[in-house]
Amino acid sequence: MSCFQSAVVALRTVYPNAVLWSEENLVAVACGAAVIILNPHNPKVRGVITVPSSKRFPTGKIDIDGGGADLLNGCLLPYHLSRETRPCVRSISWSPAGLANDAGCLLALCTTSGHVKVYRRPHCSPEWIEVVNISEVLYNYYKSTNFGEYQIVPSEGSDVIPRQDTADSGTRLRKCAKRKRPITANVVSEDHENLGEKNTWQIVSSSFYKGNPPEEVTENCLPLISAQQYASRNEMLMSLIIAWSPILETSGDDVAFPSSSSNCCSILAVGGKCGRISLWRVCAPECYSTDNAEHSSEVRLVGLEKAHDSWITAISWVGYGSNDSKTQFALATGSSDGSVKIWLVNGENLLKASEVINDSLSLLREVATVDSSMISVLSLTVPARSPSKLFLAIGKSSGSFELCTLDTSTGKFDNVGCYNAHDSTVAGLAWAFDGCCLYSCSQNNSLKSWIFVGDSLSEVPIPSSSPGLKSSTEFAHALDSCFGLAVSPGNLAVAVVRRYDSDLLDPMYEGRSHKAAVEFLWVGGQQLDPSVITSSEIAKETFPGFPEKELTCWEMNILGCLNKYENPNRLLNIFDIVAALRAFKQSAPKYVEHILLKWLASCLGSKSEISRKLLSEAPKLLPMHSSRQLHLINIISRQVVLKEFITESVSGKEHVLEGLSGDKKEHINLWMDLLLSCENELLLRLVSIGISAEEFSRVGSDGLPQMKQWLLQNVKDDYKVLAAEIREVKKRKLEETSEHEVHERCHFCTGVVPFESTEYAICSGAIDNNEANRTHKLQRCAVTLQILPTKPSWYCKCCQRRASKMAPSLLFAMPRYPSDFKSLIESSTHKHTSTPCCPFCGILLHRSQPQYFLSPSPV
Repeated sequence: MSCFQSAVVALRTVYPNAVLWSEENLVAVACGAAVIILNPHNPKVRGVITVPSSKRFPTGKIDIDGGGADLLNGCLLPYHLSRETRPCVRSISWSPAGLANDAGCLLALCTTSGHVKVYRRPHCSPEWIEVVNISEVLYNYYKSTNFGEYQIVPSEGSDVIPRQDTADSGTRLRKCAKRKRPITANVVSEDHENLGEKNTWQIVSSSFYKGNPPEEVTENCLPLISAQQYASRNEMLMSLIIAWSPILETSGDDVAFPSSSSNCCSILAVGGKCGRISLWRVCAPECYSTDNAEHSSEVRLVGLEKAHDSWITAISWVGYGSNDSKTQFALATGSSDGSVKIWLVNGENLLKASEVINDSLSLLREVATVDSSMISVLSLTVPARSPSKLFLAIGKSSGSFELCTLDTSTGKFDNVGCYNAHDSTVAGLAWAFDGCCLYSCSQNNSLKSWIFVGDSLSEVPIPSSSPGLKSSTEFAHALDSCFGLAVSPGNLAVAVVRRYDSDLLDPMYEGRSHKAAVEFLWVGGQQLDPSVITSSEIAKETFPGFPEKELTCWEMNILGCLNKYENPNRLLNIFDIVAALRAFKQSAPKYVEHILLKWLASCLGSKSEISRKLLSEAPKLLPMHSSRQLHLINIISRQVVLKEFITESVSGKEHVLEGLSGDKKEHINLWMDLLLSCENELLLRLVSIGISAEEFSRVGSDGLPQMKQWLLQNVKDDYKVLAAEIREVKKRKLEETSEHEVHERCHFCTGVVPFESTEYAICSGAIDNNEANRTHKLQRCAVTLQILPTKPSWYCKCCQRRASKMAPSLLFAMPRYPSDFKSLIESSTHKHTSTPCCPFCGILLHRSQPQYFLSPSPV
């Protein structure tokens, strides 16, 4: 196997599925009493979530007045045997991007004490910040509904104690509960007396908590209950597994990012020991910000479903269907008794729900498994070649996994087969390459790949060759078990977490610091169809010694991934593609050039021969292509071809070409021209949207004088594709905009700042005490073209630009430069929405962080 990066963890992994890869390119590892968060680009910089000790919720006090017989009841055996130890992390799950207040992902975790909490990334700190305590809200809901227990008239010999017998205790409980105010979340109920009929909770970030610390509930406040009630109530509160759904929205937006919480959210499914699933709606923030202190996350309990008769141990989501509203999902659940069910989830009902829905899931199919082994992991996907089908891989504690398919259009179910793949518990299953490949791993330290041959899976070797230098894991001989795997967003790499055998390490040194390791493996050379045998002549010429078949597969898979990212519905995160191309470039630059020219010809629809001549023709074709395609060209240009030449800005083309000569100078010059043309085209679209919004919607945009000034200075009158209305604005500009509207004032000396560049500005300065004129160089906002304020701003990891405002969503959805902006503005669903992505690169923006603090790197 080809390992290109590895990281040692000082805590031991315990449970399956212990590693996950987020949409914004962060990797989370559940190990012991903490979660370690890594950036695969630089795994030495880490974030951490430390799980604190937690107490059981005060569900009641067992009645021992009758001699204490209830304490010997068998249902209390687990509680007698339990020890007050620090809880471990049992399950983790990344949310889709866009749910955190800074537009990133939230991370949910479930502990062995049954508590579920949600965290967000901090600013300038390694410790992640708690946002919501889900278990606390669930406890308050169950307590308000008396844990679903009805008033029962006791019969002789009954061991159920009705609440009427403990009226005084109940009264004291209500009084105590009134005084209790949680620190981590402020739970507000719209109707305290009828929560069984109407339940809407608002969870506010802990930074909003004002008041005294919560008071502990004393034993005198607890109602008397039976042993069965005590065990039942604690089972209802004991969570075991969690999983986030894909983004749920009804607006039909054709961009990858949510822009408003009114129609966009994700559902967090929490499976419990009692066999129930609770569904939690987590909405996107009303607005995104680089400063989270004044924003809150909203969470509502919208569904409860009795899914299994035993513990729920695995959950997997997938969105499917041809509808554009993104409201139809399939949910697979597995339990400790070996049962597996596939559910249909109507997302629109959950999106609109204002109370708990008890029948929120519709059973599509109950899967008849081969044996009753506990389900350890599930992986559900919709293959690209069959959008109406669901592929479900079922991992078991016996070491085998099963594969079944369900055609949602016809209802046809097919149990494809059972594969005795491993000798120990299956700890990870992950689909890749649009359902063409499945990766599995187990606790016996085995990792395997499977592809379809006909209608069944067949094991194939994992690619062993690396496009760059291989990285060896420290003390790899001592790694003895695997506890999970995750596929990168581009499917070209896999992260695997393994545990060390302490007996094989020096107990004084490595035995203390080396508990587990995360390995990042290249899988871009994976063959997906053995019946297709291709040969690449360029592969033989440019990279001798590299297996020809793998090199050909690398080319096909990279091109396939780039083509998929041309879809604006897909969040742009091509870290693995860029990393692989950079690695190949070191050893085989002509191979990389061949792949990029081939992709560029496909992307721009050029019929020219695949040669450098295409680079000189490409700038003329840019207006006819989508903003997403231009974003991809910019990223590839900056991060792959021109990486070693560009430092801060592309404005100094002469400086970049300085010292180059011959063929290399010509090559770099062509890519520089293409990059500048791409950015100029995107800026024209951005400026045209701002001007059109003012002209036709009467909505003023920030920076309009600067935008009009740029239009006048940089767009020629003979520019053929310029929209007629924008051409008219350009003609009127000198008459309407006065000089003082364009000029701004310096934040430091109040000197005049003329508009001379879209990247930066230099103020006229001010005379200091030494009678010297001191000027300041100021950076401009990439969206409004105004001078950046001194407060924290958005930052692009790719082009290093900054922005104080977010770009309009319409920019990212453009299929081409439009000839009629008026119709586009009036008909667009993105008319008044903005997106926290770079207008020039299309990647997710973040607040800039020091290098020694964790931050995502989509490129």
